[in-house]
Amino acid sequence: MALVEQDSEDPWDLPELKDTGVPWSALDTKGKVLRVLVSVLKFIILLGLLYMFICSLDILSSAFQLVGGRAAGDIFQENSILSNPLAGLVIGVLVTLLVQSSSTSSSIVVSMVSSGILTVQVAVPIIMGTNIGTSVTNTLVAMTQAGDRSTFRRAFAGATVHDFFNWLSVLVLLPLEVASGYLYRVTELIIESFQIESGEAPDLLNVITDVLTEAIIQLDESVIGGIASGDSDARNKSMIKIWCQTANETVRHAVSCVKFATNCWQLKNMSVMSNIKKCNHLFVNTNLPDLAVGLILLALSLLVLCSCLVCIVKLLNSMLKGQVASVIKKILNTDFPFPFGWVTGYIAIVVGAGMTFIVQSSSVFTSAITPLVGIGVISIERAYPLSLGSNIGTTTTAILAAMASPGDRLGNALQIALVHFLFNISGIILWYPIPFTRFPIRMAKSLGNITASYRWFAAVYIILCFFVLPLLVFSLSLAGWQVLVGVGVPLVVMLIVVVVINVLQKRKPGFLPAGLRSWDFLPLWAHSLDPWDKVVVAFTAKCCCCCKCCQEMRKAAYDNPAMAVEKEVEDEIKIELDIIKVAKL
Repeated sequence: MALVEQDSEDPWDLPELKDTGVPWSALDTKGKVLRVLVSVLKFIILLGLLYMFICSLDILSSAFQLVGGRAAGDIFQENSILSNPLAGLVIGVLVTLLVQSSSTSSSIVVSMVSSGILTVQVAVPIIMGTNIGTSVTNTLVAMTQAGDRSTFRRAFAGATVHDFFNWLSVLVLLPLEVASGYLYRVTELIIESFQIESGEAPDLLNVITDVLTEAIIQLDESVIGGIASGDSDARNKSMIKIWCQTANETVRHAVSCVKFATNCWQLKNMSVMSNIKKCNHLFVNTNLPDLAVGLILLALSLLVLCSCLVCIVKLLNSMLKGQVASVIKKILNTDFPFPFGWVTGYIAIVVGAGMTFIVQSSSVFTSAITPLVGIGVISIERAYPLSLGSNIGTTTTAILAAMASPGDRLGNALQIALVHFLFNISGIILWYPIPFTRFPIRMAKSLGNITASYRWFAAVYIILCFFVLPLLVFSLSLAGWQVLVGVGVPLVVMLIVVVVINVLQKRKPGFLPAGLRSWDFLPLWAHSLDPWDKVVVAFTAKCCCCCKCCQEMRKAAYDNPAMAVEKEVEDEIKIELDIIKVAKL
């Protein structure tokens, strides 16, 4: 119910970033010059940190592909399962989580459609799933700001507003697509109406970032697609690219033959792939398996990503103070004067689409604005259209990439890319133009309030929404549609009934029987997070006490073993008493 309620008090007012330094007017010439130089230096450092942040996200995607790429290919190979729309949706989510890149997972889908392994209709739910899976990255980025409650409230809400938009869009558009084929039919008409020629997808920000990322690792993207297509050679091939330059050469090869009942030799032209130039990245000559390299890159990229993010937040806090902060916040969050106030949000959508097109990754853009939402520079209301624009921006990159396909495969590849584009446009039409329908903002704010009070619930939300729920639906899909309907329909009906009762309890309690006007007839743990919070606090306290006691016991055991045993018993009794006190509180 907290996700659909609107609180009477608004805890979301942007904080004033006060300038604690000396005012500009009070500085002498030397002080003004020094402040300008320091500001320029901070800006240069900020650009460097942003560059490392973007590169670390790219390396993180490569690491996830090395760790889970083969599993992603195996999942895509199950064509009989993919024919179920719900299973296809879940597979799109899980594969994108494994490779941490919607571009990679959608390109696999495009290649499978182009080669005839999947039809466009079957691929539509998978494309919807990739849209959901890519939104987990900025949610994980928000977790790094859990130190301060107010900052975490805003950052987590700013990240999850993207999640709720994707989930709500799928809840409406997937049943509509299954019933009517809306996305498939409209994109088919577009493809048939325009004479579209092949082209090349442009490299924009990749030109800058590839200098560093390709010096660390380069992957052979065709391996995952080969596994998904059932290529046995791809299964035994490493995903780490060894040869960066190859060429097809025609050689004359002697082949045995039988002519006039006698053995003979015949020369035939054969095409042979020859390796010309080796790659220059760090792991080109490694003997480690793909999994080991992926785990190494995963640990290093997460370390760099978190370090850069913390430094960016600290640096922005030091730069965005006083007059500078007020000017930036005014530019970003102020609407146009009446009657053109409604235009501001659509300009933000265009800006989000343009910035995502430049960086060629919605995860990078939304992860970059998440800390800005956390420190109060961008409001949730402005972050929402920026996130919607990022969804459109990442699909335009996919459209340009599809246009680079060969002529005989251009139609299907472009149709799938247009399905992704039309899906996001349809979601924006559903959840943005009318202010009343902007449910993702209210839901994200309510979830932000919950996670500010119970910060452990953020981890529960990520695990449930992106792992447990998709795996549950996928497992039920494997058991057959009868089991899926038999288990899923009662759960959905129960969820709808609970939401309706909650809304009536809040607004029209007189319409309900006396027993249903509150949830007090249920155990406290069934309608409140307080008992669960006490369990988490007690468990955490016990773990911390155990770690502290173990260190003291090791030290005491060297001096007096008998005293160490006695102290262990006393500490166990003390820990149990502490847990009882916490539970009572």
